[in-house]
Amino acid sequence: MMLRESSKAFGYDVDIRAVTDPSIDPGVPHGSLLVAFSDAVLGRHDVDALRSELVEAIGDSGLLGAAGVIGNFSMMNRIADATGMPVGRGFLAATEDVRKLLGLDRFKHE
Repeated sequence: MMLRESSKAFGYDVDIRAVTDPSIDPGVPHGSLLVAFSDAVLGRHDVDALRSELVEAIGDSGLLGAAGVIGNFSMMNRIADATGMPVGRGFLAATEDVRKLLGLDRFKHE
């Protein structure tokens, strides 16, 4: 939801499918590099090379911002999972199209 609104505010045509398909351009400046960096930080790739590439592309402050966003989302997800926080009906309704597009309902557990 926040990504949708902030992308509209900045005039970006974001393709959320890039989150699960790295062949798709996310539609934001340096988006593919940011997605790759996020994957690397989460342990899927070598982070050192991507960190250097990201600093070259968006500078030290950009790297810090990207790392902060990754850390914050990771923290929020871990807290929600650990506490068993249910997803509200309103949020489920508002995100139905994105969940369907990305195939996220397969992770649904009751």
